[in-house]
Amino acid sequence: MNVAEAVGTVLASLGVRAAFGVVGSGNFHVTNALTEQGVRYVAARHEGGAATMADAYSRMSGTVAVLSVHQGPGLTNALTGVTEAAKSRTPLLVLAAEATSPRSNFRIDQAALAAAVGAHGARVGSAETVVDDTVMAYLAALLGRRTVLLNLPLDVQAEELPDDVVHAVQELRAGRGSRRQEAAGLVPPPWGLTFPGVQESNAEEPIASGSPSGGPGVSGAVAELAGLLAAAERPVFVAGRGARGSRKELEALGERVGALFATSAVAKGHFHGSPWDLDVSGGFASPLAAELIGAADLVVGWGCSFTMWTTRHGTLIGPDAKVVQVEIDPDAVGVNRPVDLGVVGDVREIARTVGALLAPAEPGEATTGYRSPELAGRIASEVRWRDVPYEDLSGDGRIDPRTLSIELDDLLPEERIVSIDSGNFMGYPTMFMSVPDGSGFCFTQAFQSVGLGLATAIGAALARPDRLPVAALGDGGLLMSVGELETVVRLGIPMVVVVYDDQGYGAEVHHFGPDGFPLDTVRFPPVDIAGIARGFGCEAVAVRERADLADVAEWLKGPRDKPLVVHAKVTADKGAWWLEEAFRGH
Repeated sequence: MNVAEAVGTVLASLGVRAAFGVVGSGNFHVTNALTEQGVRYVAARHEGGAATMADAYSRMSGTVAVLSVHQGPGLTNALTGVTEAAKSRTPLLVLAAEATSPRSNFRIDQAALAAAVGAHGARVGSAETVVDDTVMAYLAALLGRRTVLLNLPLDVQAEELPDDVVHAVQELRAGRGSRRQEAAGLVPPPWGLTFPGVQESNAEEPIASGSPSGGPGVSGAVAELAGLLAAAERPVFVAGRGARGSRKELEALGERVGALFATSAVAKGHFHGSPWDLDVSGGFASPLAAELIGAADLVVGWGCSFTMWTTRHGTLIGPDAKVVQVEIDPDAVGVNRPVDLGVVGDVREIARTVGALLAPAEPGEATTGYRSPELAGRIASEVRWRDVPYEDLSGDGRIDPRTLSIELDDLLPEERIVSIDSGNFMGYPTMFMSVPDGSGFCFTQAFQSVGLGLATAIGAALARPDRLPVAALGDGGLLMSVGELETVVRLGIPMVVVVYDDQGYGAEVHHFGPDGFPLDTVRFPPVDIAGIARGFGCEAVAVRERADLADVAEWLKGPRDKPLVVHAKVTADKGAWWLEEAFRGH
């Protein structure tokens, strides 16, 4: 057994299910070793697409995914996707072959690249250390919730393992006696990690007022949060990606204190179906959602980093509101905005503990907090963007993107998983199309790169094959990543790809156009996107008005044996509402 074979065997033994990549000479053997051990390998058409597929797969499956790339250009091609994953704290392990000879054309400082984009750098040093090096890189990704670049030097990959190391690899493969494997296997997916320090059984004394108190073992911050919730009249919970898997606990706590619910964009759908769900906070928020969040006297972010997008550049949360951030990573507390209280720990456990600390209601006493029958009625009739009146601008062979999104929301089955690219259009599918829960939306936008949406949808679809995958792209993003349409066809994914085509880079058009700048560099002639899609083997329909969506309804009837590309010619006279606000915020 050589080092390349050992790396593949160890990762499969640790529970890696899927690897994505583009194979070259440098990563040929390690990729084959993964597949020989039962790991599914997905070949992309570009390393950038492969990186984002792996990122999305990890997000939606709750497991560590692997990206396998060639040395040098294989890694640099993947770098945008790796940066997105690193910024999002996605548990992703990048296996990159590494040229160490100074005479090699492929030689670059790959460790420096990892550091530059916020990924953790590691290296397999020798045949003697391959098991330790690989296991530690995997655990850094899993337990640290981070993207790890594991460099595999070409000369080291070919080294044969000593007998004792072969035996260690075989033990891992057989599942016998490995303390490392047991440690990794006992850890639940990263969305539900539990850590010591906050124990519900230690919560002995209920809190009836805002003064901190609690039983032995309860941290002062946890007790203080309970006090703030007990005193709040208008509390709002904002769930982020770190709250995934904690809906039951947050809803139970919200019921106790009368909280309204919202999410960051990445956690859209977390409270779907609750009568107190305001949907997404921030720039995507509907007028009613913004009104209610802005009037809150306490805003608690649960696994939410309070970025400028979630807070409308800091203007959404009222100046007198108390702000609390519950976060498993202490280094993330208060990074994007000042907070009045930081509580470090697992979201689920903190919510349970705080609920145990709160004094039970007296018989006949109703704790309403922010909630009332009148407000429930307003939320039911006004909080969704589709319920906000608008002037339909459809006409002259183009359909209003709001109308398109609403019609698709009604047509597509509820069990869907929606993935979004970046651009002027992105708010329309995000806010006018619903998802069934927090596992129904994949939003790879921490780096705000155009062109990641199609690959995101592929990774999400492979992680959740039980749902209809929907990719929402602009024309720029689709054409930037168009080669991955072949990947969708080759894998047989029954995907709906919706292209909002305004014949340009809409964000730049609407940013610079009003000031009279020339726009020739950001506008393009018409492209037959439906024809291109058919050339890749997709079914395709062109949509210029509501009636054209009948073809989508026909495809949905089955057999869905080919992906469907919906080429929608959308109106382009007006910029998206969220984009106008974003420009004002800079």
